[in-house]
Amino acid sequence: MFLENTVNQKEQFGWIEVICGSMFSGKTEELIRRLKRAKFARQRVEIFKPNIDNRYHEDKVVSHDSNEIRSTPVPAAANIPILADNCDVVGIDEAQFFDDEIVKVCNDLANRGVRVIVAGLDMDFKGNPFGPMPALMATAEYVTKVHAICTRTGNLAHYSFRKAKSDDLVLLGETDEYEPLSRAAYFKAMLREKVNKLEVKDAEEISSKKQS
Repeated sequence: MFLENTVNQKEQFGWIEVICGSMFSGKTEELIRRLKRAKFARQRVEIFKPNIDNRYHEDKVVSHDSNEIRSTPVPAAANIPILADNCDVVGIDEAQFFDDEIVKVCNDLANRGVRVIVAGLDMDFKGNPFGPMPALMATAEYVTKVHAICTRTGNLAHYSFRKAKSDDLVLLGETDEYEPLSRAAYFKAMLREKVNKLEVKDAEEISSKKQS
C-alpha cells in the first residue's frame, strides 16, 4: 500500500510508486485508477508512454478492459522531464520499454516533489527481469505487484508466456500472442517447448545423415 498524505508536511520531496506484474494482470487499470483519482483532486497530472506502444490508441493509455486516459507518447525517457514541468503527478505506462534513463528521470521528478506512478512488466517472456523495471522497483517507495489468472490452472499467474513464434524481446500483443501462467504452468510450457525443439532438431539430423 501507499500513503498519499505524509506525516511531516515540511518535507517537499515526492515519491515513486511502481505497479508491476504479468500481462493481463491489471497494471494499466490500476495506473489509470490512481491517475484519475489525482485528477479528481484537481492535481496537475501528465501521463506518458513509449511511442512504440500504439496497440489501442496513439495518444491514450488504454487498459485491456478499454478503460482509458489521455497520454503523451515519447520516444525516450529524456523527453519526460521537459514535458512534465509544473506537474503534481506523473504517470508512466509500459516502463519496461523505456531506456535505463527512465530510472534517473523518475528519481529526479520525485526529488522535485512530484508523485511518480509507474506501471510495467516486471519479467519478459523468458521469465527474466525486464529492462529498467528492477531498478525502478528498488528505488521506489511503494511497489504493488498485481496478478493475472492462469489460463491453465486457475491459480494466480505472474508469468507472461509467449504463444507467438518469435524470439524478439519486444513483441506487442494480446491474447493471441501471450498467455498468463502460474509458475507451475509456465515451467511445464517452457519444458514442452524445449522438448519440441529437440525433437525437431533430432529429426533434421537423422534426415541429413541419411542423405549423406
